[in-house]
Formats: sequence, structure tokens, C-alpha cells
Amino acid sequence: MFSVAILPAVALCATVDVQTIIQKSVEANEADFKAAPDYSYRKRERDDQGSKTYQVLMIDGSPYQKLLAVNDKPLSKEQSAKEQQNLEQAKKQRQAESKEQRQQRIAKFEKDRHRDHAMMQQLTKAFEFKLLGQGKLRSFNVYTLRATPRPGYKPPSMETQVLSGMRGELWIDSATYQWVKVTAKVIHPVSIEGFLAQVEPGTQFELEKMPVGDGVWMPKHFAMKSHAKILHLFNHFNQENDTFSDYHKNGP
Repeated sequence: MFSVAILPAVALCATVDVQTIIQKSVEANEADFKAAPDYSYRKRERDDQGSKTYQVLMIDGSPYQKLLAVNDKPLSKEQSAKEQQNLEQAKKQRQAESKEQRQQRIAKFEKDRHRDHAMMQQLTKAFEFKLLGQGKLRSFNVYTLRATPRPGYKPPSMETQVLSGMRGELWIDSATYQWVKVTAKVIHPVSIEGFLAQVEPGTQFELEKMPVGDGVWMPKHFAMKSHAKILHLFNHFNQENDTFSDYHKNGP
């Protein structure tokens, strides 16, 4: 739970510069982004239909998801054997790829990775930040900042257009400047250029991170709810809720 502020923002402002906090947090996130492909981990995806848990393995430059459990129930011996067989087959297929096939596969992974990372990068450009105080979240001493839309912000891509209508809060570890938690929600409708769609209030996301060793932090929890009107007539809802654990560095 987040505790009452240890120091009020007025007292902190004399010793802490908000832009310095943001800049150092950007540098920390960049280092994490570069390190991410070096790690394998477990991922639990949950939706209205239940949950699935995967072992996410980096194999020859891109991830592979091996199913481990459904609705938190481990697979049977037969199902596990089948998943292991699929994994071995995927390894062989990737080893047999031509240079061009391998490049295409890795390029697709990197494109998706950079698209998601761009959204996080834009948070620091799309918002103005106000230091609310200093407190404790989980086991970390944190700076708490409120983010409001920056006047005149011009989103560089379709995906980042939604940021112009969002408001958020950041909890940044005061020792490492890592993001312990980030939340953001849409506060007014945003029309997406090039599509007859409008993102509605009710759209929100939450990201929590945790240390995994060597100064690197990785996602602990990510949740998103999206509400949009397609063709300004039909409502479309989407929801994602993922938890991550058991990070370990890949072998040679």
C-alpha cells in the first residue's frame, strides 16, 4: 500500500528537480529495454475466459511461448509432452531457416517491441509532471509524480495519439529512478487520425516493474482496459491483464 507522504512536495522542491527525476528514469528504462532480450520468464495472461501461463523463451533472436498451465492448473503429462515436442520442433525450424527468413522473423519481433517501447518513451514527452511528494510503495522509497497532458504535444504515431487525452501518475524509486508503477487513463475522447475511431474515457493502463538483478528492472504486472467507438457508432472493448515472474538470463 502507498503510505502517506514523508515529505510534502513544497519541501522536496528545494532539493529535488522534477526534470532530473524524469530524465534519470528515462535513462533507466532505456537500459532495461536493451537488456530485455537477454531474459526468459513466466507470463500469466488472464481474461474473461480464464488464464494461461507460459514459459517465454528467447530462441535464436525472438521469443517462443511454451504453455505450462490453464486456469492455474498444470498441464497433464501428455499435454506437457506435446508442448515439449512443439518446442523442439520450433527450435529445429529456426535452425533450418534461411538468412532472410531469420531476419524477417527477428525484424517482426523487434518492430513490435519498439512499438510498445515508443509508447512508454512518449509518456515523458506527452505530459507535464508535478511532484506530489515522497513515500513508500511496496518495499521502495518513491517519488510520486502526477502527469497531465502537455499543451501543444504532437503525437508521432497513431499509437501515441491517445496520450494527448490521458492523465497519469508515476511512482519512481528514489534510489535507482526505476518506474515502480505507472498508471494512466483517458480523461476525454481522442479521435484516431486515419481511422474512423475514437478512444473513450474508461481506457486505462497500469504497469508495475521489479528488479531482476544486475540493476535491471522488468515488468511485474501489466493491465489495460480499452474502450473505443468504431465508425463512431459501435462500441469496442478490450482487456489485458498479465503478470510476469521467474526472470532469468538466457544461456549462451
